[in-house]
Amino acid sequence: MTLGLINANPVVHAKKERIARSEDFHGDDAVDPLEIYDFVRDIRDPEHPYSLEQLSVLSEESITVDEKLGRILITFTPTIQHCSMATVIGLCLRVKLKHFFPPHYKVDIKVSSGSHANEESVNKQLNDKERVAAALENPNLRQLVDECLDSSEF
Repeated sequence: MTLGLINANPVVHAKKERIARSEDFHGDDAVDPLEIYDFVRDIRDPEHPYSLEQLSVLSEESITVDEKLGRILITFTPTIQHCSMATVIGLCLRVKLKHFFPPHYKVDIKVSSGSHANEESVNKQLNDKERVAAALENPNLRQLVDECLDSSEF
């Protein structure tokens, strides 16, 4: 049985111009949502040869930081409500950001409210350390995540 793409014709948006920044992303331990966005926007979609930015899966506004509570929330919007790659996208974000933040920050990764048919399940999987670790032990899934992260410019 041959499986086709779930979203064969996604809407592709132009990439935004990069903001010039120093190499020390958060030298003073302050976390800037725009720096985070700049760091993850080029992750390749698992199903298409476009970045998460180009598909509007991520935006600058989808990243919030609460310095007082030490929490970072990254919300992404799959291109379709029944996207089977939503957990892979979340894993890519988690792996890419693993060493990006000061250790006292808690990172939550979620699908946008109402953007996925299995929103609660996807969010639970993406924010459960044991489930994330187990998923990344799967060699096929890890290879897919690595391929999405290895893609730099499109």
